[in-house]
Amino acid sequence: MVVNFLAYVIGMPILAGLICLLIPERIRIAAKFLAFVTTLASFAAAIRIFICKPLYWPPVPNPAFIADNLSALVGLGVSFFSLLITVYSFGFIKKNINKYFGYILMTLGASLGAAFSNNLIFFLVFWGFLGVTLYLLISFGGSASAYAAKKTFIIVGGSDVVMILGVAILYKITGTFNMNAINVNISGNPLSAAAFLCLAIGAFAKAGAMPFHTWIPECSESAPGPVMAFLPASLDKLLGIYLLARISLDIFIIVPRSWVSLMLLIIGSITIIAAVMMALVQHNLKKLLAYHAVSQVGYMVLGIGTGNPIGIAGGLFHMVNHAIYKSCLFLSGSSVEKEAKTAELDELGGLARFMPITFMTCLVASLSISGVPPFNGFFSKWMIYQGLMEIGKAGDPSWIIWILVATFGSALTLASFMKLLYAVFFSNRDKSAGAYPKDLREVSISMWLPQVTLALLCVIFGIWAYQIPIRFLIAPCLKNGSGLSYIGIWDSPIAAALLAVGLLLGVLLFIMGRSRPARRTGLFVGGEKFEGVSGIKASSFYDTIKNMPLLHRIYSLAEKKVFDIYEEGSKAVFFFTDILRWLHNGILPTYMTWCLIGMLILFFMMRR
Repeated sequence: MVVNFLAYVIGMPILAGLICLLIPERIRIAAKFLAFVTTLASFAAAIRIFICKPLYWPPVPNPAFIADNLSALVGLGVSFFSLLITVYSFGFIKKNINKYFGYILMTLGASLGAAFSNNLIFFLVFWGFLGVTLYLLISFGGSASAYAAKKTFIIVGGSDVVMILGVAILYKITGTFNMNAINVNISGNPLSAAAFLCLAIGAFAKAGAMPFHTWIPECSESAPGPVMAFLPASLDKLLGIYLLARISLDIFIIVPRSWVSLMLLIIGSITIIAAVMMALVQHNLKKLLAYHAVSQVGYMVLGIGTGNPIGIAGGLFHMVNHAIYKSCLFLSGSSVEKEAKTAELDELGGLARFMPITFMTCLVASLSISGVPPFNGFFSKWMIYQGLMEIGKAGDPSWIIWILVATFGSALTLASFMKLLYAVFFSNRDKSAGAYPKDLREVSISMWLPQVTLALLCVIFGIWAYQIPIRFLIAPCLKNGSGLSYIGIWDSPIAAALLAVGLLLGVLLFIMGRSRPARRTGLFVGGEKFEGVSGIKASSFYDTIKNMPLLHRIYSLAEKKVFDIYEEGSKAVFFFTDILRWLHNGILPTYMTWCLIGMLILFFMMRR
């Protein structure tokens, strides 16, 4: 039974997804029940795999599927988020339920197949199938999401083609498709370097690192909220960074401070700053979250790029943490949009009293992504910072640049989430936006329960970071994970207790001070008054950054999609197709001229 267990775990969700597609729409309860039972069984199976690892199928020297420490961790995360998104979707998805849950289940099966594949051919099959289900799930946003779905399919699908080339090069070098039998040295070998770059492009496109990120903000506005929480926020990040970690730690031999390490550090730094600067000026809730989903990838790439155990562990831990708090943020944002009927920050405000649970989950996740202690986002960033400092100890002076970029990006993240929290939950709603729906209230338990679960994990994985996730989830993924005992002077439980005491004293002082008369005045931020006085909205405050001379030019180019690899690639393709269209104009003398020119070229080459 153990021998075939991996095959059952991968095949069961795919089969259940196909059955869901055959269930009539009128029997929607059957699709819901099948989706819940399958995702719950997959999560239970993933727990067993994680406990019993390593597992192999078939049990031969080079098995097709392997569940080792890293793949078992990703499989556990994939099944866990699939279960939560399924439960959340019960209260959110109302139409085409059988198709929706069918695609969810098939995505779950394909994700597990990609995570556990040891054979690169099987890996490419599951990886490519995920591009199709990604397209289908984004298309659930209706006609408005057609362009975003097409763009996503082309970017992800195009990167898959490049990955096939990388696998072909690897096979030429090693003569095998089995990952556990490949260990290639990049240094001094152009072919191995090309193979690494091809596979890295696939990882960057799936995870959303720059410049392959543009599909995530594009689909955020039109795709359903649970889809964004399921794919760009959790599964795609897990799988994309899993592939990057697999090729960086196992398939290829990467020397710290090499050109590969430098490339990862540069890509990670650019992704952090560029994406968070775009998030800072967004006025749409989901688009702001989408750019932060891109920005946080930079920290993961940065951690892996350090090449040392503490930095790599920090990158992997941030991969897990990001999936937790970003899924929580997208689910919270989706709940806000469902009840308020809008995701525009200028049209929101004062929702804390209507949706207290959603507010608390969004607050915890916002503090986590901003790196505020004692939440989980702080601890993984703290480990990445230590990895960057280890680069400095090894004699590389560039470490100060990377750590400044990482800390500055974290500060801008906090600034943008202060804007989000105030605009959505605290500010007075603009009267021009009209009144909220009369039935505005907290979402149903099937929707807020996954949010609360993820928010609690943000707290647990922060306060007991070293005791639980680092020790049992992250350290086993590294060959020298025992070297992670060094975590600096930060002691999470003690720090959390001191912070709790400080907050309690602050509340007591606030209560004691309420008895004194207070002067009322308008709200000032950076010397500018908000709303009731000068009419400046919370969501518009950071537009002052956008209007700075140099940044204004960059933002203008970004709005014109100059940095969009899809748009620039489309222009190049249409340029060449226009030339071909001009050449093939249907006029016989023109064709005869080209034939004559071709013959002359052929004769010239034969003469040589």
